[in-house]
Amino acid sequence: MVNVGIIGAGRIGQVHMNSILTRVPNAKIKAVADPFLSEEADKKAKAAGAEYTTKDYKDILADKDIDAVIICSSTDTHSPISIEAIKAGKHVFCEKPIDHDVDKIKEVIKTLEGTGLKYQVGFNRRFDHNFEAAQRTVVNGKIGAPHIIKITSRDPEPPSAEYVKVSGGMFLDMTIHDFDMVRFLAGCDAEEVYVQAANLVDPEIGKAGDVDTAIITLKMENGALAVIDNSRQAVYGYDQRAEVFGSKGMVAIKNDSDSTAVISNEDGVTGEKPQFFFLERYMDAYGKEMVQFIDAIENDTETPLGVEDGLKPVLMGLAAKKSVEEGRPVKISEIEF
Repeated sequence: MVNVGIIGAGRIGQVHMNSILTRVPNAKIKAVADPFLSEEADKKAKAAGAEYTTKDYKDILADKDIDAVIICSSTDTHSPISIEAIKAGKHVFCEKPIDHDVDKIKEVIKTLEGTGLKYQVGFNRRFDHNFEAAQRTVVNGKIGAPHIIKITSRDPEPPSAEYVKVSGGMFLDMTIHDFDMVRFLAGCDAEEVYVQAANLVDPEIGKAGDVDTAIITLKMENGALAVIDNSRQAVYGYDQRAEVFGSKGMVAIKNDSDSTAVISNEDGVTGEKPQFFFLERYMDAYGKEMVQFIDAIENDTETPLGVEDGLKPVLMGLAAKKSVEEGRPVKISEIEF
């Protein structure tokens, strides 16, 4: 049994509490920490089996009975808490991104070296049944060598301007998942990023210094070309689709909906909208990623997404921001070195 401490009791922290309680039989939540711990969050933590709650995450790091920490706090705390947790001898699951600063991510990498501790980054889409099936198809050679990868990722509604100001911007907050998915489906890293972006959804997002609509093209190391299209507002729901076209064929995945029912009558042929947002679409994926993290600890195997997998999408996001600012293609090597 792996004893876990969760740092951050907000929405994503509560998702992981539920996952461990209902889907991970070989893990137990011992403690939950949050500086703004509400009465409701405290109740949910206790209902999920937590022995105690605290407003100071250092209590979790000092608890010798806790084997692993799950970092669900604000983004600016991810890398410093990761480093503290590693130094305290804890395995770490860290929500994305590890940091927006490449040097700080590299500091986490350096601290982790030689410790034998497990570190996993929370790119949950890799564990979605649709994306898993597409990636298996590519790895098994059923469509040959990948030539073109297309990813559509559109949120159902835009975030507030206040959130945008602290999020790191669309490319490091939203598109970072798509950058990871491009790597997952291509089986390699990107070499170059070029972005065309605009404010078409909410002018307040523009005033906050960000964009809400983008087309991103990438050159991958294996020669494949990739296209990501992003929007902060798809009025019909959470739009998450992908396609990989290769030398021997193509694999494509569609959106999940609440049912596959299709109504055909004199008014037309209609079906369900896509599921509303990420909690509906990816709840099962959140559970599966946590199962694999705990299994890696118990079996002393590699985590499916290590700290380097946390670095690469951030490099791509920073290259995308630079591309918008300078109006040109940007090589990943310009960001990394």
